[in-house]
Parts: sequence; C-alpha cells; structure tokens
Amino acid sequence: MRTLTIGQNDAGQRLDKFLTKALPRMPKSLLYKSVRTKKIKVNRHRAEPEQILCEGDELQLFLPDDLFDRTGDADTKAELSRIRGEVPILYEDDNLVLLDKRPGVAVHEDDKGSADTLLSALRAYLFRRGEYDPEKEQSFAPSLCNRIDRNTGGIVIAAKNAETLRVMNERIRRRVMGKYYLAAVHGVPEEREATLRGYLVKDEKRKEVTVFRENPPKNAKEIATRYRVLATSPDGKLALLEVELLTGRTHQIRAHLASIGHPLLGEGKYAENREDRARGFRFQALTAYRLVFPEPQGDTLDYLSGKVFTVPRASVRFLSLFPGAGDTVFPADPQRKDEPK
Repeated sequence: MRTLTIGQNDAGQRLDKFLTKALPRMPKSLLYKSVRTKKIKVNRHRAEPEQILCEGDELQLFLPDDLFDRTGDADTKAELSRIRGEVPILYEDDNLVLLDKRPGVAVHEDDKGSADTLLSALRAYLFRRGEYDPEKEQSFAPSLCNRIDRNTGGIVIAAKNAETLRVMNERIRRRVMGKYYLAAVHGVPEEREATLRGYLVKDEKRKEVTVFRENPPKNAKEIATRYRVLATSPDGKLALLEVELLTGRTHQIRAHLASIGHPLLGEGKYAENREDRARGFRFQALTAYRLVFPEPQGDTLDYLSGKVFTVPRASVRFLSLFPGAGDTVFPADPQRKDEPK
C-alpha cells in the first residue's frame, strides 16, 4: 500500500483528476475499477471519483508498485538544471508571472518535439529560484494560462500555483480579462472601428481554420473580433490596428482579418507572404501588447484589479512602419503601468 497526502497545490481537485496527474501510468479503466473495488480510499473511507480533495487528506492506494514510477517525467531536476532559455519577465509576484514572448518561440512543446519552450524556460527559472521542486509536487507544475502562436509576440500569463491557475482559467473562460493586440495589416479597412462576427471551423490535420460569415457548418464556433485603426503607413498600403479578442479561438485574429481582405503583414498561412518575407518580415505582424485586469471578481487575484500591463515599445517590431504612432500607443509616462506599486 502507498499513501499520498494532498498538498496545497493538489487540493480542490476531483479524486479522478488528481490521480490522472499523480499516476500518469495508470489506465483510466484501472483507476475507476480501483475506486469501485475500494483499492483507492480517501482517509480510509470508500471514495468516489468525483469527490473533491482537501489539503491534508490521505489517500490509501492498494496498487501495483510500477504505477508509482516517475522515470521519464519531463520535469526532473537534471533537466530543469540544463535549460537556460530566455525568460522575458514583464511582471512577477507570488502567484503569477507575465511574460513578454518573442516571435519564433514556441509556448509549449510542438510537433517538432522541441523541449526548449517558453514553458520549460519558465519552470527552469522557478526551479533555480527555489519556487518549484518537481519532486515535491504530485499533480501540479507551473503552467501557462493562455497561448499565442509561435510566430506571434507579446504577453503570456503563467500561474505559479494551482489556485492561481484555476482562477485565471475561470476569468479567461468568462472573458473578463481585457486582451489587446497590435496588428499591421495590408490595406486600410473602410470602417475605422468595427466588431467583426463570424464562425470558425478548425481543421486539426492541416492546423488551419476557416472563417464563415454566414451559413456555418454544425461544428463551427462563434467568433467576435473588435478592431480600431490607429494609424496608416506613409504610402497608405498598411494599417496599424488595435485588436480586442472578444472570443479566443485558434488563429482567430489572423484568419478573421484575412477573411475581410486585410491579412496581417508577414502572414503565411492565410495569405501569400512571399513579398513580405523578401522585405524581411519573417513573422506575422501581431503582438499581444496590453492586458487589463477587471474590477474585483471575488477571487484571489483581486489585488490586481484595474492594473494595466503593456509590453515595451521595442517588443512591437513593426511599429516603425507607422511614424509617430508609437507616441500614441506608448505615451511617455515616468511610471510605467506594468510596474508594481
């Protein structure tokens, strides 16, 4: 028999969800059978898969020893010690980290199998600081709360503990976080400000999405994208947009703007970018540049209510195409809004 004690980062989860993370080698069929046959107990009492675990609970597990083998885990002390990836921190406190991701950096491990990602660099950074020890955690590791494409730059939110991850995921699900992007697009939209609505279908095999304005297929999801024109290039061929995500779907900004005839500068998936690449634009001109925390929500992150976090001007590599626009987007301010008070 093995005994597992529920820690702070384990509490608040269903029993079956916790065991799936703590014992990744155990098949789900065996998990549910073991609960049913009382080979998995909580505080020496009969357990239910959906019961919520509390800090200090003890699990009695009458299971084969090989299920507890953690060999091959991605996060080991040796692996975390090896990683020296860039960790561009915009803001940090005891609960979360806001990262200013560079274009070309993957947030998670992708199909190419590269382990040198923004997430791995973050975990290694917290490990070196003594804030994350994979050997002491049973079901949690520092995690990213939002994703942006490899070739998009800007703010990525990371949670240091399980409670922050749950709270932030719920805020994102309820769409109360203000997420704003800067985008350079081909052409100038006729409407200086508008909310685009449509439907999006994702093709998992091709890793692409299709946008429908009307008559969507059954598996389509509604999307809404708000934009306003901030500036135009001197030759009138490009426009600088501030884009607000009202829904957060895969490739939503890229595909939605391309669908109305204004693809991103450097866009290679939803538009032809041969000329853009020849001009030196290897990545799509899109930056998640501003994050706004809402009014109090009655949760553990209310201390950030009203805070506005903005990437440095230098992070927006296409801003130079719009002379003078930088002073409007990033007005001179002796105290940056993303600095903790």
